[in-house]
Amino acid sequence: MSEKQANNPLHGLTLENILNRLVDYYGWAELGQIIEIRCFNLDPSIASSLKFLRRTPWAREKVEALYISTEFNQK
Repeated sequence: MSEKQANNPLHGLTLENILNRLVDYYGWAELGQIIEIRCFNLDPSIASSLKFLRRTPWAREKVEALYISTEFNQK
C-alpha cells in the first residue's frame, strides 16, 4: 500500500488543504470559472465547499485534478 501512496501527489493532503491552496492561488471567482460548481460561485466559503465536495465524487475529482495540474505546472 505504501508503494501506491509514494506515487500519489495527494498523499498527506486533506481536501481542506487542497481547497485552501486553490483559493489562495486562483481566488473564488477564477476557481468558479474553471470548475463551474455553484458553491464556488454563489456566496463561496471553505465550509460549504468542503461539505459539497465530500458528498460529490465527480466534483472532488475535478478539484483534485486541478490541484495536481496547478502544483506540477508551478515547479
